[in-house]
Amino acid sequence: GAEPIVVLAHEMESLLRSAEKAGGKVPVAAVDAIAKGLRAVEDRVAGLARGEVLAAAPNGLVETLAALHIDATGTRASGALTLDPELLAKLSIVEQEQLLLGLGKGRRGLSVQFVPSEVRAAQGVTITTVRERVGKLAEIVKVVPRSITGPDGKGHVGFVLLVLTDAPSDAIASAAATTIGDMQEIRTAAPASELADDDVEVLEGPRRNFVRVDVARLDDALERLSALVVTRSRLQLAVGRLAEGRGSVRELLGIVGDNGRQLRDLRNSIMRARMVPVAELLDRTPLLVRGLARASNKLVKLTVDAGNSELDKAVGDRLFAAIVHLLRNAVDHAIEAPDERRRAKKPEEGHIVVTCLDRSDNRLELTIADDGRGVDRERVAARANCPVPQDDVELLAIMTRPGLSTLDKATHTSGRGLGMDIVKRVVVDELGGELRVRSTPGAGTLFTLVVPLSVAVIDVFSFVCSSRTFVVPVSAIDELTEIAPEQVSNAPGAVDHVGVRLLRHRGATLPLFSLSSLLGLAPGLIMRPKAMIVRRDAESFAFQVDAMIGQQDVVVRPLDDSLVDVVGVAGSTDLGDGNPTLVLDLLALLRRSRTQGEKGVVS
Repeated sequence: GAEPIVVLAHEMESLLRSAEKAGGKVPVAAVDAIAKGLRAVEDRVAGLARGEVLAAAPNGLVETLAALHIDATGTRASGALTLDPELLAKLSIVEQEQLLLGLGKGRRGLSVQFVPSEVRAAQGVTITTVRERVGKLAEIVKVVPRSITGPDGKGHVGFVLLVLTDAPSDAIASAAATTIGDMQEIRTAAPASELADDDVEVLEGPRRNFVRVDVARLDDALERLSALVVTRSRLQLAVGRLAEGRGSVRELLGIVGDNGRQLRDLRNSIMRARMVPVAELLDRTPLLVRGLARASNKLVKLTVDAGNSELDKAVGDRLFAAIVHLLRNAVDHAIEAPDERRRAKKPEEGHIVVTCLDRSDNRLELTIADDGRGVDRERVAARANCPVPQDDVELLAIMTRPGLSTLDKATHTSGRGLGMDIVKRVVVDELGGELRVRSTPGAGTLFTLVVPLSVAVIDVFSFVCSSRTFVVPVSAIDELTEIAPEQVSNAPGAVDHVGVRLLRHRGATLPLFSLSSLLGLAPGLIMRPKAMIVRRDAESFAFQVDAMIGQQDVVVRPLDDSLVDVVGVAGSTDLGDGNPTLVLDLLALLRRSRTQGEKGVVS
């Protein structure tokens, strides 16, 4: 009901979008017009809050914005219409978009011609009465006056009504006092899949790598640093007294303890400075879904509830790629076309809900749910050439196979064999998180992504293998256990180079791999070795190590140099002894060993 605001906002959006396509250059004349448009919108929003009747959008300002948009930047609407060029030239960008949006929703577009005459006027049929009658059956986008040659061969002033309607053609013809022969269908001249290109490119293009930080957080980090400076002075004095024989080790230990706590506080302050609101990460998704829905000729509503959750910017940048693919799949695969939803007694408009919440101090849970048709398990199984999955865990394992697609032909939105594989790669492999799915036929699908708030500082288990120290993220380990000789047996057909055996644990039998063999190291002679149990989807694996050292927080440094980038090594860290310690990805290490044979990772 706030059409004046809508008109102004659309014209300004069109102008700014065209400026973006031109390299971000805004014509000087456009700056003043945009500022006036903003003030006009603000005035009408304030009036709306006061319950006042909204004033119409200033015609002069709307015309100025439209003229600047067309003349200064030459940008057209996001699709082409099968209209007479003379008529098309008289439509503003907003009106063209209005027609395209209506056609995308399945409505019919009609060009209806009306020629006034003295006889019709005597009967009370004028352009005014025609507009009133047609307006009851259709949405009138624009009425264009034009010169029309009549049956007598003479020129007459006529009108062309451009409308969107669901009514029959004969009803529109009767209301417009014309014939069906004087009406023409309006269609899109470009495939619907091209209509959303600009929206998606804007969303997925490169972004500047910066973070907006609340000054209060910077002040907090500075306060923590000041405390460290004071502690350093205390430490110097204590060491000096101890060297002179006047101090005590107890005093020194107390200062070292204070130093450790202050370092943790400083680290937390710096991490908070890197955090960005999840709402900011998701603020691009409505535009994305709108473009995808228009490209698929579907009606889709998106609801985003990010709350006050935050996460590290590096995690957010990686996670957004997974979100984009899940939204693509939801629009293209899950949400049905309007007529199919009507037959299923659902609202014509599909609904996608994105929510997130903090599961703990270091984990974030994000869900993407739709009310679509659900996953067709038989179709997925047939495409993967495997048995039909019996539960959601098996279904997810099949869906995330590399290259799997249920579409026979790639579309603009999906069907390129990349979606779910990318989601798993980002969430599970890169971020060390969890990915789950719950799908109900005819009711919809829910994807749950659980990711760490930060990947720079993580909680790890440190352990010894072949006299060397390694670490693995705590989030990657399902359980730790001690290995008794009677629990271990040889696996039939075992591959020697990976040292696989069987471990009986909690009533189940798990494959047990020697980590020293996977790393290409000489095995150690340990009487009571330990095992780290890792779960992947519905499977569990055990990795034998010599001894567990403990659990601690570490700063992980990625291996950016391609010469030392090895599958199975997620990065390096320093445990305080001055030596670099490798952070292992156990499942990736296992996959590498299975595909490449006996090749050591550590040299």
